[in-house]
Amino acid sequence: MTFSRREYYKITLCRGRSQVECVDQAPHVGANTLFLVTPRVPYRWLPLTEDFTGYSCLFDDAFLLPARTGVTLAELPIFQPGAYPVWEVAEADCAALEALFQKMAHELVSGYAYKHDLLRTYLWELIHLVQKLQPVPTPLATHSAAERVATQFTELLERQFPRQSPQPPLLLRTATDYAQQLAVHVNHLNRVLKETTGQTTTALISSRLTQEAKLLLKQTAWSISEIADSLGFADVAHFCTFFKRHASQTPGDFRRLAVFGI
Repeated sequence: MTFSRREYYKITLCRGRSQVECVDQAPHVGANTLFLVTPRVPYRWLPLTEDFTGYSCLFDDAFLLPARTGVTLAELPIFQPGAYPVWEVAEADCAALEALFQKMAHELVSGYAYKHDLLRTYLWELIHLVQKLQPVPTPLATHSAAERVATQFTELLERQFPRQSPQPPLLLRTATDYAQQLAVHVNHLNRVLKETTGQTTTALISSRLTQEAKLLLKQTAWSISEIADSLGFADVAHFCTFFKRHASQTPGDFRRLAVFGI
């Protein structure tokens, strides 16, 4: 099955051996699998047995807006860029998740006049239940000035992806570009990101460009030249040098190996 990316979020619980692969991460194979899909992360799912069952809940940001919980999806660790939200779920947790999915499925076809408000409540309960299943506890999000700048930078970076066509190219490519958009000095932005993420501005930009380049090489039939143009590189040679430095192989080699699932 090819990778796919859709303009919605999806939470899936699958009973029965299956394989889930997100972006360029190693595939997860398990019996009771819970996985999340976001609009930013392509994935593929492959059942490894015929006797599988499960549930999927699809939703978008707009559906949750009326809930006004004070929490946004982007703040939760499970929806952060770079997260790999695929877990093997214990039997007790499977039962709790199934019960919540069943309540949602029942309410979806009911005639209750306020069912969508109730479904939003169930969905937030599901999201927080999934959040609690993370391997390590996560602290509550804080909103210091540094973290607000870091969040704004991440949103600005992610807003440029996914790339839908080779043209026009990326508008923001350098640390200075982002600093100007955020109305801060580039040294301040770099210091804030180093404090909050442990990485420099340039490193974060390069990591996201490399991730998108891999997706385009896997998912599209664009030429390497078109991918280079789309990501804002001056020429193909510059892009190939950049990609090899960050992915340890050339774009052409990466694409050939991806065809065979290697």
